[in-house]
Amino acid sequence: MRLTSIAAGILTLAFAAYPALNTIVSDAAAAPGKSPQGEPRGPMGSPGAPQQSETPPAPQQEPPTTQQPLEVRTTIVNVFVTVRDRHNAIIPDLTQADFKVYEDGVEQKVAYFTKEVDMPLSFGILMDTSGSMYNMMEAEKDAASDFIEGVMRKKDEAMIMTFDLDVNLLADFSEDPRVLERAIRRATINAAGPMVTPGTVPQRGSIGTNLYDAVYLACHDELSTEAGRKAIVLLTDAEDNGSKMSEADAIVAAQKADAVMHFLLITDPGASEGYGPGVASKMAQETGGRVLVVRNAKGLDKAFKEISEEMRSQYVLGYYPANTARDGEFRKIKVEVARPDVKILARKGYYAPRQ
Repeated sequence: MRLTSIAAGILTLAFAAYPALNTIVSDAAAAPGKSPQGEPRGPMGSPGAPQQSETPPAPQQEPPTTQQPLEVRTTIVNVFVTVRDRHNAIIPDLTQADFKVYEDGVEQKVAYFTKEVDMPLSFGILMDTSGSMYNMMEAEKDAASDFIEGVMRKKDEAMIMTFDLDVNLLADFSEDPRVLERAIRRATINAAGPMVTPGTVPQRGSIGTNLYDAVYLACHDELSTEAGRKAIVLLTDAEDNGSKMSEADAIVAAQKADAVMHFLLITDPGASEGYGPGVASKMAQETGGRVLVVRNAKGLDKAFKEISEEMRSQYVLGYYPANTARDGEFRKIKVEVARPDVKILARKGYYAPRQ
């Protein structure tokens, strides 16, 4: 399956996913002695006409009623947090008392806390198949296949995308590791030679790697409708020179989808560093992810194992925002842990729901 257009995605950008809503709707009760239509009730509460008498009874004064439901909307914000010590080992024994959460500088009351290892995971593996990945392509396939086999559990699902001159969806969300592994094996270097099919979006001049388009599509078109924990693992040098979407567009799409971005930054020791490391660092930090530098096949396998550990070792902090405005604005999140020399990975914020 090939993604060849995101025109609809761009037009619907404002309707991307927001944090999960828990909505409670309570219907106003009908007045005693009344059917839902306001008719008098006979015996056993069934509708019936009033009994006939010579002197009609005086009309009774009834309290006013409303037929409109009373609606109460409550939004809980879930923050997934990974905490490591100064030796980069995951800290597994924290309690709710060890955490503080701030939204736009205001401390929030944590209403829900758990150490999450079993919540279903939805994630995408995005493989850079541009010419710069030629020497690492087979190692990418091997490591990605091992990752799928090792990280996926019952009810988890994953998708496989490649990007170069175009963005290709090799496998849509599936719970079957065999389907995903076959898709990974189909990944091919596509940058050397003419572009056979139209790009995902019109190019902006030079033709090159569409990293930002791939992230946007993965988050806006795929992950935004998924529930639970969501992540993207990118195997790339993080160089983009062909996307129509910008770096900011890609970050916003990930934030609105509540998706964490992890970069396995594949570098060529013989090449000079471009802007890739800075791009990867910013995109990962803004979504609560990590950047792991990879220079060979052994490093790639090790990096995948670290990401797997991270996905399965998270704390979940849930809070009801003190700011209840439904304005669609971005809210900054800061998490603090009452232990010295720790590294905290958590998303930097979220977009509030819009009324």
